[in-house]
Amino acid sequence: MPELEKLKKADKVVGTRRLLRAIEAGEISEAYLALDCDLFIARQIADACKKAGVRLYEVDTMKKLGEACGVEVKTASAGIRK
Repeated sequence: MPELEKLKKADKVVGTRRLLRAIEAGEISEAYLALDCDLFIARQIADACKKAGVRLYEVDTMKKLGEACGVEVKTASAGIRK
């Protein structure tokens, strides 16, 4: 998944609360969502991205997304800053 490679090197936001804030502030160019995350979180991120016109990529697992972000915990969502 080439998008995840981009996430490793990018200036990023990790975590749902931070990501939602950054999307609303217009700071995010693309967002990533783990398919195995809580449905409530998934809906929040998807709605925020749609509203802000941010491209959303889906990642198989929270574990993969966390690893791509370089953090040692599972991550439900992340985004790349503009």
